[in-house]
Amino acid sequence: CIIMLQVSFLLGIIPVFIAWIYSELLEFRKSTSVSKVHSDNNLVELGNGTIKEDDRAVLLEGGLAKSASAKFHSSSIKTNLIRFLTMDDSFLLENRATLRAMSEFGAVLFYFYICDRTNILGESSKSYNRDLFIFLYALLIIVALTTSLKKHNDKSAFSGKSILYLNRHQTEEWKGWMQVLFLIYHYFAAAEIYNAIRVFIAAYVWMTGFGNFSYYYIRKDFSLARFAQMMWRLNFFVIFCCIVLNNDYMLYYICPMHTLFTLMVYGALGILHQYNEIRSVMIGKIFACFLVVILIWEIPGVFEILWGPLTFLLGYTDPAKPDLPRLHEWHFRSGLDRYIWIIGMIYAYYHPTVERWMEKLEELENKRKVTIKSGIVAVALFVGYLWYEYIYKLDKVTYNKLHPYTSWIPITVYICLRNFTQQLRNYSLTLLAWLGKVTLETYISQFHIWLRSNVPNGQPKWLLCLIPDYPMLNFMLTTAIYVLVSYRIFILTNTLKGVFVPSKDDKKLLSNFLAGIGISVALYSISFIVLHIPHTPVSALPTLLH
Repeated sequence: CIIMLQVSFLLGIIPVFIAWIYSELLEFRKSTSVSKVHSDNNLVELGNGTIKEDDRAVLLEGGLAKSASAKFHSSSIKTNLIRFLTMDDSFLLENRATLRAMSEFGAVLFYFYICDRTNILGESSKSYNRDLFIFLYALLIIVALTTSLKKHNDKSAFSGKSILYLNRHQTEEWKGWMQVLFLIYHYFAAAEIYNAIRVFIAAYVWMTGFGNFSYYYIRKDFSLARFAQMMWRLNFFVIFCCIVLNNDYMLYYICPMHTLFTLMVYGALGILHQYNEIRSVMIGKIFACFLVVILIWEIPGVFEILWGPLTFLLGYTDPAKPDLPRLHEWHFRSGLDRYIWIIGMIYAYYHPTVERWMEKLEELENKRKVTIKSGIVAVALFVGYLWYEYIYKLDKVTYNKLHPYTSWIPITVYICLRNFTQQLRNYSLTLLAWLGKVTLETYISQFHIWLRSNVPNGQPKWLLCLIPDYPMLNFMLTTAIYVLVSYRIFILTNTLKGVFVPSKDDKKLLSNFLAGIGISVALYSISFIVLHIPHTPVSALPTLLH
């Protein structure tokens, strides 16, 4: 089955790549022709100064003046397919940017396969040195502080003032510095910060609850287009990684986790959304979320009954631990952070209230303001110390048992300390915020082009090695390539989302979805036929020739 999926991918991407190359050739010929005409006529006599827009050949990111996505949407799916299959010149020129994005995406996946499924590139062992670990992370923070410290003056959506409590810049920065620690934890096998990594993952899930609740509560946009764009962002890239590299979806557990909790936030606010402004209704919804989580994860047997039919999607078998149940990984990963997304929703719901409190606090006379803030910081530090001393220091097995009920404590402490003065809220480190925007891509890519597993579904126990015997030079080179590729994947994912997931046309969105299924089925059927055609053994060829 997986071989047929891989062949289907090849059958789909090869024609796209050929079409893109041909479109670039057509554009080159067109540009050369236009340049020659312009030089010969001194840019004067082309239609007496009235040049048609189609003849301008003004390019925007490799496309024509009218965007590729707009032209793609303006024609029917059937017409577009026919024009593509017949290599229609005007169609290829109109959609050159889209073809290039799809080809580049395919090339990235090919690079993933080369790095992690072949012996073309080398590998090396992981090694942990606390001094080096801290040095590299401290160096990044120093560089970020000296080069990317930026002041923001955004206005609150609630108060209209620049309180900037938990603003977007701050949460992106938060994701960025956590992601760096998360990644180098994997790279250097820094097992001693395992419990901290669990807190970071909980913080990501907290942001899923916080961010999605804030969006739906303020925008009230429960449209099909918004839902589709959200699912595309979370799963488009990982689906192709699963196909090309023969991995289970659960290997990249962050993706199904965030997908699940995003769906749960969407459902909680989407059901009877016209009553979301009523306080009692919202409290009831939050209470219902807690009840659902308790039912699924706390009552024995319910989890297996609910998720058992989806084992084909959420099941995972680690080659190093083949005896574990297929749903063990899903139960463990989703269970660790089963409550924190609801805490994120609660914080988002009371965000306007906290902003009003902070606004009043900032207006107090200085001595009283300092006293109150000092008290808040002292309490936060004391609570953080108790959590660190009596929970964080526990061994990983014992800690994991307490994590679902205590992960909100360090998150809350961080929020208090990060936001207790207006100056702290005004500034963010844009380098870390930039890294925070590509956390999904860096998370998935690390498995294959920074680390190596060598086998389907294997955990990345090795390092990709491009410069043998020079571990730090190799770290520098592989990291540079890895970050660049991750950023390109981020750009490509959003580019293709704009083409295939229209934001204001549900009918077109449904047509694209059905067309995608139809094309996938057709490619799969062709691959099935190709793989099941009887092949003549080479040794039998001489007999046939005689």
